[in-house]
Amino acid sequence: MTKKERATKAVELLKAEYPTAICSLNYTDPFQLLVATRLSAQCTDARVNMVTPELFKEFPTAEKMANAELSKVEELIKTCGLYKTKAKDLIEIGKGITERFGGKVPDTIEELITLSGVGRKTANLVVGDVYGKPAVVTDTHFIRLVNRIGLTKQKEPFKVEKELKALLPEDESNDFCHRTVLHGRAVCTARHAFCEKCVLNKICEKVNVK
Repeated sequence: MTKKERATKAVELLKAEYPTAICSLNYTDPFQLLVATRLSAQCTDARVNMVTPELFKEFPTAEKMANAELSKVEELIKTCGLYKTKAKDLIEIGKGITERFGGKVPDTIEELITLSGVGRKTANLVVGDVYGKPAVVTDTHFIRLVNRIGLTKQKEPFKVEKELKALLPEDESNDFCHRTVLHGRAVCTARHAFCEKCVLNKICEKVNVK
């Protein structure tokens, strides 16, 4: 089985297993998703979802965030970890969007990664979930699973992103990432792969290696 064939089959199997492929972060607009994703670094999505309602109530727009007091932002996001760095980034993100992009969250990866603290993972999530563009979100769960399945041997996020973009159908790539993360949390976990109940066990390279 080629990598392309394996990728196509993995898309089909995970789509059947997880028909609803949605981001686990709560948001209502591009700015909120961008902020929530920045907060999610080394923090659970569940914790971020507990913090963001009050944060967005205080600072609902990029302009409001740009003019926020650092101490206030720190106070609101303190339980997310690395809060001092994240608070500075959020204010700088607000300024960048307001001053350079007319208050609108940009819709390209190249523009998004010019914002403070925004890497390719965050940028891909925004362009994929908000703007509906082909995207590959390479978080740790995703990288671990696509290596196990046999879609790549790369570990570095950008290399994984490039290789998977070449393998996945453009209209399925973003949802495939969400489904892979869900599968990584539920079945193919970091501590133990429950291969006997895995929908991918017939195509998984790790399971079928001789």
